[in-house]
Amino acid sequence: MKKIVTLIGLLFLTQSLGAAMAMASSEPSALLIPINNGEGKQIGSAQLVQKADKVFIHIEAEQLAPGTHGVHFHNIGKCEAPDFKSAGDHFNPMSKQHGFNNPKGYHSGDLPNIEVRADRKVSADIASADVTLQQGKANSLLKEGGTALVIHEKADDYVTDPSGNSGNRIACGVIN
Repeated sequence: MKKIVTLIGLLFLTQSLGAAMAMASSEPSALLIPINNGEGKQIGSAQLVQKADKVFIHIEAEQLAPGTHGVHFHNIGKCEAPDFKSAGDHFNPMSKQHGFNNPKGYHSGDLPNIEVRADRKVSADIASADVTLQQGKANSLLKEGGTALVIHEKADDYVTDPSGNSGNRIACGVIN
């Protein structure tokens, strides 16, 4: 009888542990991306979290010019200062044109503008249903070679192809 109780207890413990592990693995995990300026100095970070069918991005950065700035995911996971051209074009696995207001669609890497305060700091929350952190999908930011999160010097006009007239790249973070 003692063996049966022990076996039942062990079976229950194993099932409980398995259920707990399954729940833990389904919890969203966060990626923390350092953001560097054109001098190669870290000025902030971005946290990316997959929840259901969206990627939530939280950006915290400083030492940026006050005003509105375009933000995009770029196609290559390289952030070589000073100009970050190493990050390539916007992330665009669906071969669309640029801009939320473009009648021909928009890049998967297009994101809403962010607003840098007068104190040269930004804290912004963005969500995108056009990308994923699930590997193996066409729109995955975690593709081979990685991707990058780039902050531009000016606002994105949401129309002009290929970059929304958002100017130079002033900060960058590698996603891999």
